[in-house]
Amino acid sequence: MTHPAAKNILNIYHNHAEAFARLRSRNLMEKSWLDKFIGFIGSSGTVLDIGCGNGRPMAEYLIQQGYQLTGVDGAAAMLERARMHFPQQRWLQADMRQLALKETFDGLIAWDSFFHLTPDDQRRMLPIFARHTHPGSVLMFTSGTHNGVAMGEFEGEPLYHASLEPEEYRQLLADNGFNVIDVVFEDPACGGHSIWLCQSPGLI
Repeated sequence: MTHPAAKNILNIYHNHAEAFARLRSRNLMEKSWLDKFIGFIGSSGTVLDIGCGNGRPMAEYLIQQGYQLTGVDGAAAMLERARMHFPQQRWLQADMRQLALKETFDGLIAWDSFFHLTPDDQRRMLPIFARHTHPGSVLMFTSGTHNGVAMGEFEGEPLYHASLEPEEYRQLLADNGFNVIDVVFEDPACGGHSIWLCQSPGLI
């Protein structure tokens, strides 16, 4: 049975978009990982930001580096802010679990978003990631460190997170055509995030 809080993620981010914008650090502790990510993409390209939120600071940095960004989020109030700040980019309201854009991107990022899905939904996301890539595309996402559910809180509401075992992520990535370039669990230089950097094999 799905945890009740897992069904409320998009409502939380929609209802508390203003608080998120106020509280979300823009110091960009993620910069070193974003630089690794774009280092594999090259000096230009297209990026799909899955669970983009209001676009700050992650998408903002990628846009500043010259990438053409498509942001996807299920929370309308988050996207309103993204569109206001970055009107030249493309912002789409969609549940990542039903994502089917029928196009591919040079980079995909699911930072602090994919881990809000239930374990079964995470398993089903890997083929969705794969359908939006082409040879050489880069995928970066954050996860937990072991199989299970972890509950947090945002603005007084329970905030659901879940993770698979690292070995299962590795197998799912391999099954869907991704090579793991780098993975660091609870990176102290990045606020304790656990980060996966992967790539679809390039053309020979």
